Amino acid sequence: MATEAQPTRVTQLAQTISDSVAALQASLAAKGLPNPSVDENAPIDYFPPESLADRNAAIDAATELFNILMDPLDLVKHHSGTTTSIPLQFIAKYGIASLVPASGQISFADLAAKSGQSQELVTRMVRFAMTMFIFKEPQPGFVSHTSSSKLMATSSMREWMLLGTEHFWPAAVKTVEALEKWPGSSEPNETGFSLSKNTDQSIYDIVSSDPALASRFATSMAVFAKRPGFDSSHVTAGYDWASLAGSGPSGRAQVVDVGGARGHIGVALAQKFPNLDVVVQDFPQVVQGAESELPVELRDGCRISFMGHHMFHPQPVSADAYLFRWIFHNWSDKHCVAVLRAHIPVMKPGARIIIMERIMPDPNEDTPLASVSLWEEKDMRSDDLVMASTFNARERSLSEWKHLLTEADPRFVYQGVEQPKGSTLALVTAKWSSS
Repeated sequence: MATEAQPTRVTQLAQTISDSVAALQASLAAKGLPNPSVDENAPIDYFPPESLADRNAAIDAATELFNILMDPLDLVKHHSGTTTSIPLQFIAKYGIASLVPASGQISFADLAAKSGQSQELVTRMVRFAMTMFIFKEPQPGFVSHTSSSKLMATSSMREWMLLGTEHFWPAAVKTVEALEKWPGSSEPNETGFSLSKNTDQSIYDIVSSDPALASRFATSMAVFAKRPGFDSSHVTAGYDWASLAGSGPSGRAQVVDVGGARGHIGVALAQKFPNLDVVVQDFPQVVQGAESELPVELRDGCRISFMGHHMFHPQPVSADAYLFRWIFHNWSDKHCVAVLRAHIPVMKPGARIIIMERIMPDPNEDTPLASVSLWEEKDMRSDDLVMASTFNARERSLSEWKHLLTEADPRFVYQGVEQPKGSTLALVTAKWSSS
């Protein structure tokens, strides 16, 4: 009796793509949303949370299928490419995307004339970008937008591209050299970034002394802060803030938002949880005048206040909880431990440390957080290497976060982790035990 042939990996992946795309389209249709597209006017970040599993399955299967079908040598060459950043830097530097009319088209000749670059060079750069679905050629010799190129026409996205191609890319090239020069270093001035700038200063020193670069850095970070995965609603949903008991004269619990910038997270907490008073701490020049930006109902100075403070200095506020949102990934373990230890003198029994960061996947960890899609893991590991090349810092797995707390002081007792649905970041919680 003949046995039925088992499906090959290629056919399994093709079926996964078919099934996942069908489910994704059904999910989008049920909410009246359009099908995914690279068209110029396609919406950005519109996938509802319940559709993300099908989207991720389709992306991962398509990625694996691509890799399987490539010749091994071509595959290595594809992943070893060093040229992708060239057209992206060119497009950003000369404002190419902003020169292409919205809902229209422009000839390569006119595009070159407006950019001040040669037609040959503009054509080569833009046609390379087209292989990444950035721009399209609706008819020979003409350029129009895709959704990605249209996004690049915005000033904030242009600043992000220039930060990456003019600062982070050169740092990446120098990273292995830095690792050889300073093996095992934890210092932020011993990095690929420092070597690329030919200086012994850290990125913090360089940015703080260069107003133009500081502005570019802030604008670039805002691009990510506005994405759904970083929305402030994930902070309010990711921890039971209402359970915090107040110990101060107001009867409300006090939360310190360490490195909280101009207070947008503090405002979200104070507005949703009337049981909280929030102190936002950051460098004095960052928080100066921030009170004037508060919603009217929070300007009484009671529910939310601002304090100039350097997080490596001893913490002056004895609070019920300390929030570190997207802070520690910029620092090596040595410096994160120093920050945590700076809080010990004012920690009271039961006070919480709440760290909101990415959790890196680790196959050795038995937790749902250890399982992410392949494309998401690649994105996370890419960011991890950016942290290494620019800050001598890292993203961390859950076990590494636990180790960090214990290294700072065993009295920081790990309580648990929660990743709100749709959130890029998870909340790791520890409770201070005085015994």
